[in-house]
Amino acid sequence: MIRTLIVDDDFRVAGVHAGFVAEVAGFEVVGVAHNGAEARAKARELRPDLVLLDIYLPDQSGLALLAELNTDAIILSAASDARTVRAAMRAGALNYLVKPFAKGQLAERLTAYARYRELLGTDAPLRQQDLDRAIQTLYDRNRTTSPKGQSPATAKLVTERLRDSDVPLSAAEVATELGIARATAQRYLAALADAGNAEMRLRYGVTGRPEHEYLWTTGR
Repeated sequence: MIRTLIVDDDFRVAGVHAGFVAEVAGFEVVGVAHNGAEARAKARELRPDLVLLDIYLPDQSGLALLAELNTDAIILSAASDARTVRAAMRAGALNYLVKPFAKGQLAERLTAYARYRELLGTDAPLRQQDLDRAIQTLYDRNRTTSPKGQSPATAKLVTERLRDSDVPLSAAEVATELGIARATAQRYLAALADAGNAEMRLRYGVTGRPEHEYLWTTGR
């Protein structure tokens, strides 16, 4: 199992990400931290294989923390400017995912990371082609595909409903309006977000876990 530490200042978002990780085969969440000091302490105690790291922490930048942790890390951050992304890669991040994102997007990166570890899991000297293959594997799942068996008719209905809405919609709202299952609506909405046609956000209620909502972005 790949032992994973999640570092995010928002406890609700950290919980969502922990849920995402728990659904990926071969990964387990060994801890959650909400600031740099807590992350350092848990990294020493738990010795994770991978850290999913936010940049905006209350006591220090995640980029500074990354240099201290001495472990593999993937950045999960709302920061999307090129300067920050370059700084993260210079600091040692293996991948970068802009929040909010769909569960499948994180799963793709985690699966790629697991394969990367497998390819470099030897003490024997590596040939250049072995190195090239491992590095390519780390990023070749950054593009997600539409769900298998997607119905063009259902995809059209979901797309049109979201495109015609001036406000973000949840999967439950789309499902109710179109008369389809919530899980089906969620799958098609996530595909639109993965394709870059919609933006996924988190909707916070009074209690409970935050809910995903989607806003059409293409052509706006």
